[in-house]
Amino acid sequence: MAFLRTVSRCNSLVPRKVSSPSSTGTNGCLSHSRSEQFLRQYGIHAASNHRGQLSSALLAALNHRLTLEGHPSLDGTRRWRSTTVAAPSPVSTGARQRQQQDNNPSTPQRDPLDVSFNDPHAAFKSKTTFELIRAYFVLVLMFGDSHEVCGLTFFLNLPQVHYTFVKEYPPAVYFWHTVGVFPMPVTMGPTKHEKQGTRTEQALLRSFGVKPILDYSVEEDLSQEEAEKREVEASVSSAGTNLSEDSADSLPQYSVDKTFADRRYKVQSARTYFYLNEATCERNMETFLECLDAVKGATFGTGITAIKLTALGRPQLLLQVSEVIMQARRYMMDLAGSTGNILTHHKTIQDLERYLGNVSDKAEVKQFLEKVTSDKDGILHLFPWTGIINEDCQLSETFRVPDPVTGQMRRLISKIPPKEEEMFRNMIRRLNTIVKTAQDLDVRIMIDAEQTYFQPAISRITLEMMRKYNTEKAIVFNTYQCYLKDTYKEVCTDLEQAKRQNFYFGAKLVRGAYIEQERARAAALGYEDPTNPSFEATTEMYHKTLTECLRRIRILKDANIDPKKIAIMVASHNEDTVRFAIEKMQEIGIHPEDKVICFGQLLGMCDYITFPLGQAGYSAYKYIPYGPVNEVLPYLSRRAQENKGVLQKIKKEKRLLLSEITKRLAKGQLFYKPKGKYVPI
Repeated sequence: MAFLRTVSRCNSLVPRKVSSPSSTGTNGCLSHSRSEQFLRQYGIHAASNHRGQLSSALLAALNHRLTLEGHPSLDGTRRWRSTTVAAPSPVSTGARQRQQQDNNPSTPQRDPLDVSFNDPHAAFKSKTTFELIRAYFVLVLMFGDSHEVCGLTFFLNLPQVHYTFVKEYPPAVYFWHTVGVFPMPVTMGPTKHEKQGTRTEQALLRSFGVKPILDYSVEEDLSQEEAEKREVEASVSSAGTNLSEDSADSLPQYSVDKTFADRRYKVQSARTYFYLNEATCERNMETFLECLDAVKGATFGTGITAIKLTALGRPQLLLQVSEVIMQARRYMMDLAGSTGNILTHHKTIQDLERYLGNVSDKAEVKQFLEKVTSDKDGILHLFPWTGIINEDCQLSETFRVPDPVTGQMRRLISKIPPKEEEMFRNMIRRLNTIVKTAQDLDVRIMIDAEQTYFQPAISRITLEMMRKYNTEKAIVFNTYQCYLKDTYKEVCTDLEQAKRQNFYFGAKLVRGAYIEQERARAAALGYEDPTNPSFEATTEMYHKTLTECLRRIRILKDANIDPKKIAIMVASHNEDTVRFAIEKMQEIGIHPEDKVICFGQLLGMCDYITFPLGQAGYSAYKYIPYGPVNEVLPYLSRRAQENKGVLQKIKKEKRLLLSEITKRLAKGQLFYKPKGKYVPI
């Protein structure tokens, strides 16, 4: 806290000159009439002498703080570039290359990558010095070691305080570096000023090699009681509470339980939509369409929008479709004679006829067998799953199978009333509209993962959207949560289907957002815990799944098939996972220029990973939360609480911020202006 105590004691700001601690004692001159007002706005005061020079006390405090943070103290002859993992000599060469590029305005910049992610200049060259100072102070105030800041930490976490602070600034300011703990959303309002601010900030990211993913993060600030009431009402069919026609065969995982009806329970890192009515879903669709337009205007075919399917329809319908999918899998497992993946067993229609035995001659069974579909390899698909996104298809009439003992046809889903069938078709229509617009605008769509009781339906619908729209490139991406035990198997299954049905496969790999809720729900409702037992097991699942995707991409390259048939986003804030991905790419022979692997982190979190990746020529993205400020704050406030658990990342971020701030002050760069010439890959 030496740095904080020093600056808080001072009464004046350096408006003109900043001394540079070089061996010659030369002072660098800086003049700016608004500097004092700007820093005082955030309660930051720096000591200066009567001539306006930066006080030696402040520089001593900076040195002291650097020492406490484990970084070398300031030295007039010290180079302020971080070292790479391999050896120091290539980094010196890289620094010279960067300086040469900076001096040549016609050369697109490309920097060597420090895979230890310890380079403060690479991390923060896109930020002004004032942004860095503010970011550092926010981190100290909210994550300081001293009990002195606890009251202020609580104060800053109050939603109304967030709103009061944020609402004073124009939309462009909402993109300030947010360090993940004090997030500033970007508004997507109807005014020309707001839309232009959005495009301007996306262009700023691009100039430093980073592309945007706009993430509509609006949540209603509902009480627990109101959230539970809405969810229960929206999750039960008017035809009855049982989702399966035969209650003995129902799966408890897909039942409604009031204890877990508030889907925010034990969840911080995912926004939550609670169904109100169809009109709300229509408004959400219109907002997503506006977002696509904003992304198109600044990203030149590389932009991405993230959406949640629960924003577009009634959750009960996703529950019902999820259960019918799992019931169908159970039926196919009985046919396969084991619990393995049906694609692994390569079952054919003839196998199904043998399974049904003597009942296969019955009229209804014959009609069922005539509708069973198979792919080009003769592997059967129990249902024509494309019917899920067919607006003329009736769900309750589609998912019927013959009993192998009686020969009677039974539904895997309860009879759905016409009004609810219409609601499901409305959900699919909205999603079709969004994806078709994305295809027309050359913007990609990432459909987020949600709770496991929704996920089978979300994944199946997403896969069908891939089949329909991913015919020339990956427009639609599915999300796979690696804390789940079945993730590797699910990804392999979907990769195999993409191969056999000849569509482009897009996947975002994440660790996942719902693990604590999933564990608690499984224990309470008495079904098998779907999650991995430890963080290490989740990491192993992530790396195993990613390796399989990279292996298949390599096979495509070797066969002279477009490697972009598989596109993967490594969405992780874990340094080891990002390093693992880079090393595996090099080992397997996949290059950034292949444009098949990209990396993504949240705006304001792990800038020291994202920006060096983008500036080194890797495909790097920032998730940008957007929406009206007061409607985004409930989600952002929960993110702030969640981020208190990532102290190691915060400690590193603070150290790198302080290093870069000190270097700039020493060089007289108080009014440093970011200028990037990077071209995102």
